[in-house]
Amino acid sequence: MKNKIVKRIIASVLTLSLAASVAACSKANAEQGGSNVKIKVGANITPHSEILEQAKPLLEAKGITLEIVKLEDSVTPNTGVIEGSLDANYFQHVPYLEQFNKENGSDLVSIGAVHYEPFGIYAGRVKDLSQLPDGAVVAVPNNVTNEARALLLLQQENILTLKEDAGINATVEDIVSNPKNIQFKELAPEQLVASLPDVDIAVINGNYAIEGGLHVNQALAVEANDGLAAQTYGNIIATSAAKKDDPALKTLVEVLQGPEISEYISKTYGGAVVALH
Repeated sequence: MKNKIVKRIIASVLTLSLAASVAACSKANAEQGGSNVKIKVGANITPHSEILEQAKPLLEAKGITLEIVKLEDSVTPNTGVIEGSLDANYFQHVPYLEQFNKENGSDLVSIGAVHYEPFGIYAGRVKDLSQLPDGAVVAVPNNVTNEARALLLLQQENILTLKEDAGINATVEDIVSNPKNIQFKELAPEQLVASLPDVDIAVINGNYAIEGGLHVNQALAVEANDGLAAQTYGNIIATSAAKKDDPALKTLVEVLQGPEISEYISKTYGGAVVALH
């Protein structure tokens, strides 16, 4: 009888020790990004989803399965995170995120910047900025933050002048000099490339230019890499406030900011996309 009790005690101790060991391993795995964890990230097709594809095997080696949901607009990736169908998204910069939060009462947050896409001025009916006619029609993005960015680029090229303190919040109301009497055509960013035959020039987001078959070396002018835009408009991984400390999402950011992804961006996009790390 005594031997049976001793055996039961030993068995119980071994069971508890094994359970503690498993729990410790599980905790360690979670701290490293999770074991067999799945994350779902919404992303614009180019270059965001392409960059995420490169991150997949790097994450797999860390026990994380990445599912990429390709989205073409600039609203659904955020609403997906808010509703919980997405864990995070990769398509926007902080000024756009802040404007979205303000307009929608949401609390999405950035957990890290990955790359920067220089805005470019692309030829429509006019092939040289020096030939821009009086009353020229210029297509620009129709959302607040990207329109400001377009205006800053037009100012960089001495096409117009903004109020001195306009900065990244510039609107057409901040234009103090418009010698060419430019007429602005505000369009959804994804429609800008298609608009080129109908406008004199268009100021286009880097990712939509790429998707539309344009290359940054075709642009009539490009944002300076050391300017206000480069410092402000890095494309980020965004998630909900509740998930900002999620270990798997933190690992995603670490991978995207790592040397393998930086090298891929440099070799693949020829300056149209610039790694920030």
